[in-house]
Parts: sequence; C-alpha cells; structure tokens
Amino acid sequence: MAQVTELALDERTLAADRIDHWIGGRAVPASSGRSGPVYNPATGRVAREVGFASTDDVDAAVRAAREALPAWRATSLARRTEILFRMRNAIESHRDELARVVSAEHGKVESDAWGEVSRGLENLEFACGIQHLLKGGFSEQASTGIDVYQIRQPLGVVAGITPFNFPAMVPLWMLSNAIACGNTFVLKPSEKDPSASMLMAHLFQEAGLPEGVFNVVQGDRVAVDRILEHPDIAAVSFVGSTPIARYVYEHATAAGKRCQALAGAKNHMVVLPDADIDMAADAAVSAGYGSAGERCMAIATVVAVGDIADPLIEAIQARIPGVRVGPGSDPSSQMGPLITREHRDRVAGYLDSARTQGATVVADGRQHELYRSDGFFLGVSLIDNVTTSMDCYRDEIFGPVLTVVRVPTYADAVRLINENPWGNGTAIFTRDGGAARQFQFDVTVGMVGINVPIPVPVGYYSFGGWKSSLFGDLHMYGPEGVQFYTRAKVVTSRWPDPGSSKVDLGFPRTR
Repeated sequence: MAQVTELALDERTLAADRIDHWIGGRAVPASSGRSGPVYNPATGRVAREVGFASTDDVDAAVRAAREALPAWRATSLARRTEILFRMRNAIESHRDELARVVSAEHGKVESDAWGEVSRGLENLEFACGIQHLLKGGFSEQASTGIDVYQIRQPLGVVAGITPFNFPAMVPLWMLSNAIACGNTFVLKPSEKDPSASMLMAHLFQEAGLPEGVFNVVQGDRVAVDRILEHPDIAAVSFVGSTPIARYVYEHATAAGKRCQALAGAKNHMVVLPDADIDMAADAAVSAGYGSAGERCMAIATVVAVGDIADPLIEAIQARIPGVRVGPGSDPSSQMGPLITREHRDRVAGYLDSARTQGATVVADGRQHELYRSDGFFLGVSLIDNVTTSMDCYRDEIFGPVLTVVRVPTYADAVRLINENPWGNGTAIFTRDGGAARQFQFDVTVGMVGINVPIPVPVGYYSFGGWKSSLFGDLHMYGPEGVQFYTRAKVVTSRWPDPGSSKVDLGFPRTR
C-alpha cells in the first residue's frame, strides 16, 4: 500500500475547511450550493462545513458505481480478496488517525473511537473470507443425467445510509460484505461527522480498490430521497432512529429495492437478586454512559428485581462521581459531549419530565460544570422509580441518562421487556445458570447478553434486533449480510446424447 509521508491523514482531513463528495475515485465539490456546519462538540464551535448533495450529485455517484460494476463483478474472488486484505491493512495502519477524526467530530473519547474502528475492522476481516462465504451447493445426479447447483451473485449498485454515532464502524458493517460480494457501493454518511468517510475513501484508494467501487455523497434528506428512489440502486442499508428507519424502509421497498433498516432501541438490563452488585453496577455505569449514551446498544433501563434495588442504586450512585467528563482529546476523559446542542438539550429535558411525572432524579447531569460551557456536555444522570408510562421510559433518550424500573419478580422483568415495542438488545445479570438460560429462551429480543451488558455480536455473527428495532428480514453484517448483498441462482444442467432427445410436453419430474 502506498504510504502517506507528507502529512498525517487525519491532519489533512481535519485541516480542510470543507468536506465534499468522493465520486469515481476523487474528491468532487457539491453542486447544490447548500452546506451545513460540522461542529467540534467539545467547544461548540463550527470546525468546518460539509457540502450537501443535489440529486445530480447522487446521480453522478450512482453512475460511477454503475460504470465500475461490470469489471468489479468480473474480478476473481482471489483478486477481490487480495484487495480486501489491503483495505483491512490500510485501516489497521491508520487506526489512530481514523479514531482521532471520529473523536474530533463526534465527541467521543479517543479510546472509545479506537474501539469503534477495531470493531469495524472485524467486518473487513470477515469479508476477507469471501471465497468460502460465496460457496454454493451442488447436487450430482439429482435426476438421471441431471445436476443441480446454486450460486450467489451480487445485486449491483447498493447504498448505505449511516448514523452519526458510529461514523467509521457502521459504514464498515455495510461496505465490507457489499464490496466483497461483487457489488459497488454508495455511502451517505451523517452530515454531523462526515470526515471519517472521506478518510476511509482515501485509504481504500491507496489499497487498490478500483475507482467507482466505493463512493461517498454527503448531504441531507435530498440525498436520502434520491437514493431511495434511484432506479439503478438495488438495495439500501440503513441505521438510525425508528421514524426515519420506517420511512427509509417503506420508500425503498415501494421503489422495488431490497432494504434492511435498523431502528431504535430501549435496552433493558435485568439484575436478579443473586447478582454480584459491584459487577452489575460497573456494567450499568459502563454501558449506560459510554459514548455519552449515544449507542443503539447502550443500556437505557436497569430492571432491578426484588430487594436488590436499593443496594444496586446505591452502588451505581457511588460510581457516578468517578466518571470523568471532558473533551475527547483529553486522555483522562471517559465520556465526551453529545453531538449537538439541540440534542443535548432534548436529552436534558427528560430530567424535568421525569420529576414532573413522579420519578426520582438521583443524579442530574446539568449540575456538572461543563454543562455551562460552550461545548455540548451533559453529566451522567440517574433516574429511579421509573414507570412504563413515563416519557423517560417510553422514548429512546440516546444520551447519558440511566433509568431504573423496580419489579418484584423475574416474570415481571420478562413481561416488561416483551411488552416494550423495541427488541434490539437486552442483558441479564445473575449467578444462576438456569435463570440465564430461561431468560434467553423467554425474551423477544434480537441480541441477548448474559453478564455482558453490551452484547454486540462479533463480526462472524449478524447484528440486529426484533420488533420495531428492525425493518426488513435480514440482520446486518456477518452471514446474513452476505445473504442480503447477494441473490441466489439455481442452475439445472444436463449434457445428454443428442440422439436421445425427444418432445415431451409433461411437467418435468425426477426419474
């Protein structure tokens, strides 16, 4: 892979005043004349601008992808895998730079951003085994002289629309399998933190990915709507909030596209009376406040069963002063700011509504000194005595606000989870193996952790929830990701003696 020697990639990326598109292997200015601010969430100041795509810009990206498709689809699996290995090595070699870019625009601390890049790399590594993953089936002599076999072929041009909270990892969830399977890809990243996508585009080019196989269009709803309606895009992957996921799924499928849309979440962590309190409290604080709660797999609600509630709340409360809130660039920070001031203020509003509706605000993040700074900070917050009718339970808060619901029994805890409209992730903390096994059997949730608070599957399994946390039939990345980005073709073949040919109007049957 070519090495960048004159200037570190992240310095070059973050020094740019404007971020535009990547189309056909080069940076392309937006033609719409519209743009939006990209903030440094730690300072509250605009760091640069991002150009918003017009429909013509989206069309240009799709055209570049369509032109690159025949050659890429015809590229041998051996050659494709060689390029994927180099793409993986390019990300690995510049992992620190990519993490710094993510931290600067999203606000998460650099160690968390580094972890995001690492988990994204798992997907590129999985895709490097594409020769095995695309093996079909073969049945010799299915009927006399006839063989039947199945092959999987790419869909064509596919697109990904990704959220602000994982600007490197979620694109890697999508593009790794999509490109490995022989598709070409158009990415529409979040306009709130767009630079990671451009850094990856440069790295993939240096790794030898042909021009047009990976394209980036920046922008807002104009770009999204054009992607959803574009006749040359065969499939759309999306991760985001439930209302937008529903919109994307309905419009993409109405346009005849294959679509997987991962939506919102309200993840519960059940703590049984026999659980280790210190372990459960550590997990609740880590999973509730990591990345300022801006994770779709964050623990939003602790479900305290029976008499463990009071000591568990005390243990969580005792850990809150130790959570160091600060800018992501500070190595001592454990939790950074939220993505925008508007989002921070919306999250903080749940503390007022919780009080009004009868809950107990044990810790109010607005009391943290950085809440009064120019940055988009909110300290860690804890709300006890929450009921299912309260706004702080009913809504996806997506911030550092941990709620606690008290229930008397295990059965009540399971009922609470199963009656919730979302079914993304859940966890149980217990020392009872039988209870844990029963829990994984009982809950109607797509991803379950047993003494693991954030059960994000490794790259060779697939990620996705149930109920209103997923629109579509297939989960993301892993084996189901390969299935999503390909379609099956069954071939029935025979090589008979021409002398045995005859007219037969009967329906074919095995003999």
